[in-house]
Amino acid sequence: MEKLYEKCRLCERMCGVNRNEGERGYCKMTSDVYVARIGLHKWEEPPISGTRGSGTVFFSGCSLGCIYCQNRLISHGEVGNCMSISELADSYISLQNMGAHNINLVTPTHFAPSIASSLEIAKKRGMSIPVVYNTGSFESEMVIDLLKDWVDVWLPDLKYYKKETAAKYSNAPTLNDVSRRNIEKMVEAAGEISFNSEGIMTRGVIVRILLLPMHLAEAKLNLKYLFETFGNKIYISLMSQYTPIENVPPPLNRRVTESEYDELVRYAEKLGITQAFVQDSSSASETFIPDFLGNV
Repeated sequence: MEKLYEKCRLCERMCGVNRNEGERGYCKMTSDVYVARIGLHKWEEPPISGTRGSGTVFFSGCSLGCIYCQNRLISHGEVGNCMSISELADSYISLQNMGAHNINLVTPTHFAPSIASSLEIAKKRGMSIPVVYNTGSFESEMVIDLLKDWVDVWLPDLKYYKKETAAKYSNAPTLNDVSRRNIEKMVEAAGEISFNSEGIMTRGVIVRILLLPMHLAEAKLNLKYLFETFGNKIYISLMSQYTPIENVPPPLNRRVTESEYDELVRYAEKLGITQAFVQDSSSASETFIPDFLGNV
């Protein structure tokens, strides 16, 4: 597994750096696994958080680095503690013992080889709850192939529709094409959607669409694509929680209006979508942004 860091191709940046030798890719990380936060998280979609919370592991660094990122401390690699693969496996067991409904791997792409190894160890040590892969959807196909035997629930973003928007906000003009390809592979890997007796998803795909200010048209186009392509093979999460950070340029310097979000929900209903999750306006708050300092 460690050889995959030698000429890194884990995300579609295809940096090719030797992270085993301390070189840093676009993700700002070497092959040393840094984790910014581990704990129970109760603000994911209902079949992820349930009543007790999702056992989230927030990895430091990110292959996207969107200019409006709410988790900028973690995505820029500014916080986090180094963990061995064995320690990472133990953290999953600890979360399970705390009552977590699942293990939720957040921004995991650039550490995929280490994650695969840690999940294998954790399974041998008694981890039995589902594994959720929570991603910005810019991984290479290799990553999905590497993790498909370990991941139960896939939680990808479909961020933009236009290449120009992806280039402007995430410096990734190919993001939409890559995300679509990856979502297709995730749906194939997940198979039939299933839930346990507590209503927790144990297999399946939930695609997230975060509505951005003045980007309703792109969100609608992505919604239409998802429903026409996958129908009831997936769930869709329509997110209104966008919270502007300091110094972000217009139109991203404001929150999404209720009328913008309501129109997106009505459009989903018009398409005939029934397997979807919606949010209320209270989710657009810094209260829902985890604290990444001193919580590992």
